[in-house]
Amino acid sequence: MSDTHIDVPSMVSFPLPSPVPAAEHEQCPVTDVLRTVGDKWSVLVVVLLGKRPHRFNELRRGIEAISHRMLTRTLRGLEADGLVHREVFPSVPPAVEYSLTPLGRSLLTPLSALADWVVAHADDIAAARASSRGTGYG
Repeated sequence: MSDTHIDVPSMVSFPLPSPVPAAEHEQCPVTDVLRTVGDKWSVLVVVLLGKRPHRFNELRRGIEAISHRMLTRTLRGLEADGLVHREVFPSVPPAVEYSLTPLGRSLLTPLSALADWVVAHADDIAAARASSRGTGYG
């Protein structure tokens, strides 16, 4: 919170040009990270790794509908953003374990806050979706 915007989230109090230029939106670091974290599988992978380190196949078995290729892409994206650490153990065949970095662990707090918000407002969201179906927007 800033001093001039009491009780206004920092995202809302930040001045934005109107209209927001497409190039500025595309280059925004928040947009960039939300693309990775907000994809179909990343939050689930982060949550599972938040409980404990996992090997690749443990993660794959723990997420019923994810393909080998998509789990690989998800882990690589999270690793590239510094959220996941990949450790290779010298064995035959090599064992690979994934864990959250300190940066990745710090993501658990805002993800938990978002999840808590969704649970608290699930009925409101469901009601809004149901009412919008009749308006031609849903």
